[in-house]
Amino acid sequence: MILIVGSTGRVGGKIAHTLLGQGRPLRILVRPGSDYHAFVAAGAEPALGDLKDPASIAVACRGVDTVITTASAGERGGDDTPQTVDLEGNAKLIEAAGVAGVKQFIFVSALLARPDHPVPVPRAKALTEAVLRDSGLTYTIVAANGIADVMFPLVVGYPLSVGKPVTLVGEGRRRHTFIAARDVAAFATAVIGHAAALNRRIEIGGPEALSWRDVVAAYERTLGHPIPVQWIPPGELLPDLPPAPGLTQLVSGLMATLETFDTPLDMTEVSRTFGVTPTTIDELLAEQQIRESRSETTLST
Repeated sequence: MILIVGSTGRVGGKIAHTLLGQGRPLRILVRPGSDYHAFVAAGAEPALGDLKDPASIAVACRGVDTVITTASAGERGGDDTPQTVDLEGNAKLIEAAGVAGVKQFIFVSALLARPDHPVPVPRAKALTEAVLRDSGLTYTIVAANGIADVMFPLVVGYPLSVGKPVTLVGEGRRRHTFIAARDVAAFATAVIGHAAALNRRIEIGGPEALSWRDVVAAYERTLGHPIPVQWIPPGELLPDLPPAPGLTQLVSGLMATLETFDTPLDMTEVSRTFGVTPTTIDELLAEQQIRESRSETTLST
């Protein structure tokens, strides 16, 4: 039995769909009222609970061989914070997994995670990695670079959708191997029981290192017209992001951080080992364009 924590999120949902498609026995930790019924209809076993509730986590871990967690406070608000979810919640999950005798604990983390990171989420992920390493569990840390189909729509897609220019931080020349969410999910499922993944931190990214200037250029190729761009210095807040609690501060902080270094990962060996071919930005944007066109067609009819 595999337990997924974070199945209603973008990456966690893709992991759940992949495993269900493989016919793997799957349990998902879900909160009452969340949208999880499609997974149940496809064969997943729901375990109602919350990372902030240790008793529910203990029940969810019973009889489980593998735990995969992508859980993060992300854009939530209220009691869900990087401290209560990303750090304390995952620590409780690790403890419960140890008690339950889980054979492999897979933690989807961030390439940029480090204990002194100025942004709370990657800082909490780094601290969770340390807890996991010290737990005695057999672990796999999947350290993903920035999620392309999260970051690109926020920084480029949303401003364009509301008639605003794209705002970039600094000079926009630092290069990063952004990775598609589906590729993170593919790696997270490929490492289950894989000998090369046990007690390892596996760094993953896309097939090419891109600057934000490159990202804008890719959007221009896909859309077929120039995109207006404005610039702000690191430390200022991006002006046109979706209205969500804490999102502006989170994305602005990440964008400023990304302008201080490059992450040119060579994915050749990791891709070969785990059988995952990363998605290019042109492939990703073309598929996004097709989905949007189909959605517009459906609405018009």
